[in-house]
Amino acid sequence: MSVNTDTSSLRPWQKKLNEVIFGTETPAGKWFDIVLLIVIVISIIAVMLESVPSIREVYYDQLHIFEWVVTIIFTIEYFLRLICVKRPLKYVFSFYGLIDLLSTAPTYVGLFVSGTGSLRVLRSIRLLRVFRILKLGNFVADSQKLTRALKQSRNKIIVFLFVVVMMVVILGTIMYLIEGANPESGFTSIPRSIYWAIVTMTTVGYGDIAPITSLGQFVASVIMILGYAIIAVPTGIVTNDLMQASKNQPLNNNACTSCG
Repeated sequence: MSVNTDTSSLRPWQKKLNEVIFGTETPAGKWFDIVLLIVIVISIIAVMLESVPSIREVYYDQLHIFEWVVTIIFTIEYFLRLICVKRPLKYVFSFYGLIDLLSTAPTYVGLFVSGTGSLRVLRSIRLLRVFRILKLGNFVADSQKLTRALKQSRNKIIVFLFVVVMMVVILGTIMYLIEGANPESGFTSIPRSIYWAIVTMTTVGYGDIAPITSLGQFVASVIMILGYAIIAVPTGIVTNDLMQASKNQPLNNNACTSCG
């Protein structure tokens, strides 16, 4: 039994509140979460609109009032969650508890620290509750499977990233030696040359730095081709571990005999 559903020692009104806030089996519980998700989506849209100068200049007061209304709603909801669980402190440090706290805190922090208003988009993480509301258990199971595959791949990926870092340092240094005599090319230092190697190897190619000598252009071509091969490596590593995780996953003995 989870910390949110254990209501053995709660009073009747707390049990009823817990059923509405944390439960999705009853119509009241489902509607509570649906309304909450709608408010979250609207508040995120309001934060994004506030970042547009033309909209902020005209509707700043309305957006500011709306933000405080939403923050107060989230604050009340957060405290209601605390008083209807058996162990409030455990909920505070749970995954959803931390998300609920982080989604409310930026508005209050903004009273003392300027420039933190954009952090309010953190409340978009609360949309993860849609998986619980819509009973999308398969999505949760698949995400857990992907997480296990990433954990199994972490040592290989760390080694791979270390090799890539060494390669960009070496290739950046080589390009500095080749193009450093031509300041107009942009290779004015080893760090800038390493930056160019990273941008080139990841196939981003901003174009702010470019080789102008024939040898430099040849090396750059090799790095570009090498970049395509490097991008495919971590994908292959994770895919292989993901397939292994799928093969090793035990069958679900509780599956429906009709539909599986």
